[in-house]
Amino acid sequence: MSKPPLEFDHVHLIAEDPKKTVEWYVEILGAEVTADTVARGAPQIFLEIGGKIVIVRGKRPGENPTPAKPIRQYPDFSSHDEWGTDHFGFLYRGDLRAFCDELRAKGVVFPVELKEGVNGSALCYISAPDGVSIELMQC
Repeated sequence: MSKPPLEFDHVHLIAEDPKKTVEWYVEILGAEVTADTVARGAPQIFLEIGGKIVIVRGKRPGENPTPAKPIRQYPDFSSHDEWGTDHFGFLYRGDLRAFCDELRAKGVVFPVELKEGVNGSALCYISAPDGVSIELMQC
C-alpha cells in the first residue's frame, strides 16, 4: 500500500474557558489568533503556533465535558498509565534553557523539568490549561 497524501492540519482542544485558554497560548507560547468564530453554538478560536493550527473551542449546547485530569509529575517520563493522547510537542529553535526560565517567571508548571532526551536534545514538558501537556524540544 502506498502512503496516502496526508498533511498534518490541526490540534483541536475543548476548553472550559476558551478565552482564558487562548490568552495562555498567546502569552506563553506566542500564538497568534487567526480567527475568532462560533461553530455549532460554541466559541471556536483558531491559533497559529509554529506554522501549525491549534483550535480552541468551548462547550457546545447539550455537551457536558468532564473535568480534565491534572498533569502529573513524571521524573523520567518513561511510565504512563492512561490510554489516549499523551501530549503534543513543539521544536524550539534557540536556547531552550533561557526560554524555560522565561516560562517559569510567568508561572508555567513543568511536570518534566528540562533534561536530555533519547536523541541527546534538551527537552521538557509544560502544563497548559485544560489538562494539556506540551513537550518543548530544542532543535
